[in-house]
Amino acid sequence: MKEELEAIQTEVLQALKQINTQDQLESLRIEYFGRKGKFTDVMKGMGKLSKEERPILGKLANEVRSSLSDAFETAKTELDCKQQEQQLKAESIDITLPGRKPTLGKAHPVMQVLQRTEEIFMQMGFQVVTGPEVETEHYNFDALNTPPNHPARDLHDTFYLTDGHLLRTHTSPVQIRVMENQQPPVRIIVPGKAYRVDYDVSHTPMFHQVEGLLVDRHVTFSELKGVLVSFARQMFGAQTQMRFRPHFFPFTEPSAEVDISCTVCQGKGCRSCGHTGWIEILGAGAVDPEVFRAVNYDPEQVTGFAFGMGVERIANLQFRIPDIRTFYENDLRFLHQF
Repeated sequence: MKEELEAIQTEVLQALKQINTQDQLESLRIEYFGRKGKFTDVMKGMGKLSKEERPILGKLANEVRSSLSDAFETAKTELDCKQQEQQLKAESIDITLPGRKPTLGKAHPVMQVLQRTEEIFMQMGFQVVTGPEVETEHYNFDALNTPPNHPARDLHDTFYLTDGHLLRTHTSPVQIRVMENQQPPVRIIVPGKAYRVDYDVSHTPMFHQVEGLLVDRHVTFSELKGVLVSFARQMFGAQTQMRFRPHFFPFTEPSAEVDISCTVCQGKGCRSCGHTGWIEILGAGAVDPEVFRAVNYDPEQVTGFAFGMGVERIANLQFRIPDIRTFYENDLRFLHQF
């Protein structure tokens, strides 16, 4: 047994010189000191020794175990230092290299246009208000004089939820909520998201809209034209021309669609404007008396006008982007241009 213990000590000390990793060290420890290890097997024979041999060999076994335990600890410490040195070397930073320019974020083009729109109308005395995106049919349709058989109420145009709720199809419901809780004068714009079942180069299921409303005594259609002309020229440039075409909206009467001179060809006619020189940007009109009655305003005492514009449409015109869906594809190459 003495020879076996001395042989184990020699084998382990030689093997430790070849160890390069912690895994190899652990495997060697198990090989000799594990439950079925070589040293463990030798120690199992202690019970067969005579009373005279047992203390002598027991002392030798303890010396061998202690010596090898110290050797294992030393090897483990050396491997830890070696691993740390390698890690520090791999993670070292060459401070002589030039620094990397950080990537700076910018406002999304739709947000840029939305912020600019708010600034223009706030300078004209309008207050910015917001409201819920999940609405009831009453606020989204009924109070806005939209009859039950109107196409806008169809499933192919509106996202219906449950219990008479829906995703608002425009931001006009906020106008009703404001008038219910405020007596004239009212001068507000309502920026926010709206939803419709539509998806093509000029429409997305979610889009941004800015509604405007002004209610007071003796508000005229000419004042509506003045506000919108001022907005168009501040947004698109002093050379911008505007025209009003008769149209129909349930909540305004009379109503109009509003065009501006093409921002690409300056009204001369090109592919972008269908060679007409004009591009539609919004709808507007005088508030229908039925809308006033829905909020307990007296249409004999007050008048007003309202307008609504798509923010993506304006961004398209400003940045000359052919496909509105590009705004929501999250392509950084596209967004970095703005």
